[in-house]
Amino acid sequence: MNRSQLHELDAHSLVHQQTNLYDHQQNGAVLMERGEGVRVWDVEGREYIEAMAGLWSASLGFSEHRLAKAAYDQMLKLPFYHTFFSKGHGPAVELAAKLLSIAPAPMARVLFQCSGSEANDAAIKLAWHYNVMRGKPEKRKIIGRVRGYHGNTVAAASLSGQPHMYAGFNLPLPGFIHADNPNYYRFGEQGESEEQFSARMAERLEALILAEGPDTIAAMFVEPVQGGGGAITPPRGYFEAIQPILKRHDILLCVDEVICGFGRTGNLWGSETYGIAPDMLSCAKQLSAAYQPISALLISEPIFESLIEGSKRNGSFGHGYTYGGHPVPCAVALEVLKIYEERDILGHVRAMSLIFLGELEKLREHPLVGDVRGVGLIAGVELVQDRATKAPYPDAVKAGPEVERACLEHGLIVRAIGDRIAFTPPLIIDQAEIVEMAARFHKGLDTAMGRISNRLAA
Repeated sequence: MNRSQLHELDAHSLVHQQTNLYDHQQNGAVLMERGEGVRVWDVEGREYIEAMAGLWSASLGFSEHRLAKAAYDQMLKLPFYHTFFSKGHGPAVELAAKLLSIAPAPMARVLFQCSGSEANDAAIKLAWHYNVMRGKPEKRKIIGRVRGYHGNTVAAASLSGQPHMYAGFNLPLPGFIHADNPNYYRFGEQGESEEQFSARMAERLEALILAEGPDTIAAMFVEPVQGGGGAITPPRGYFEAIQPILKRHDILLCVDEVICGFGRTGNLWGSETYGIAPDMLSCAKQLSAAYQPISALLISEPIFESLIEGSKRNGSFGHGYTYGGHPVPCAVALEVLKIYEERDILGHVRAMSLIFLGELEKLREHPLVGDVRGVGLIAGVELVQDRATKAPYPDAVKAGPEVERACLEHGLIVRAIGDRIAFTPPLIIDQAEIVEMAARFHKGLDTAMGRISNRLAA
């Protein structure tokens, strides 16, 4: 099939996810054909540095042959089996044990699903189940955070603090409430230190809990770094301030490590980077380096004990997915974890982080740039109309999408989240590639600045 036929077929067959479908019908898609290292090529032959690792996920790039072989070998041996009804297989058992051995806090068991959305959806169900089993069924409300992102199932979308995911879907569901977005650059008050801002965020969280009633709240979900909110790193002291409040009010802490897990922040887990002690932990994406669909939910001993009690009372643990713990993704994930250790990916991330954040920091003086913040190999660049006042561009200008488009023209794939530009390159990116990434971003900013200026003047 030639390129024009492929684009024509795409326009009339595929619904693209998280996409402005009206614009898509006018402009079409960028269709990728192949990848090598941190680069991908589209069907037109254009080359791009993939500074988002696809969807925050292709940690080992786009050409790791060991993972293809691991999948092939497993497909020849046992191409499918499930984990229902006391059945199972070796790859799922080995992967669960490995995850428990490297967890950032003591965990008791692992549940496998196919996506981060499913893992977080399962965590919501287990939080409800846990409270039912201990005689507190009224503890049902779930706290998310404004601009948090936890997935696309009905429950996970309700938990996420993303207004565009509610529009037209009659969401969020009742019982999902949202604490403040801890974006210090955007919401810190004049003269307020990061620690003072964190203390204020904690005070407002406790006020929310007291207003809703602590006896009605089951859990709070947090990302160590808010990925879908624009790669927002937490202000200093934030997690130290909120965790005692949750403990005091008997509220579970569920940590969404779907983006941060497996090295993104320079530690194996974002929880280690920020001193977080989860009751449940979800992970996906870099678990398989995005080569196969898999996610995991790690649960603490009290949660697991509630599942045992539930089976005593009800005869079964009534939850599961056909492809949860599929042997092929499990085998690939095991190989991924071996590669992380053998190649000291954590050490590489820490070394490259200094260069990555340094190259982006050089662009702080660009007229479009208001702020640059990051950790490890994740960063967000905030665009502003006035750097002195932090005044954002009017929504109609669509500054972020304009920068994203301009970067694409210069061979760089980034993600515009409102007027924040997110970067999460593959963890294997090297110094020369980081320098080239930043140079292409600079060109994208320059190109977009001219267009934005023309739009404002029109």
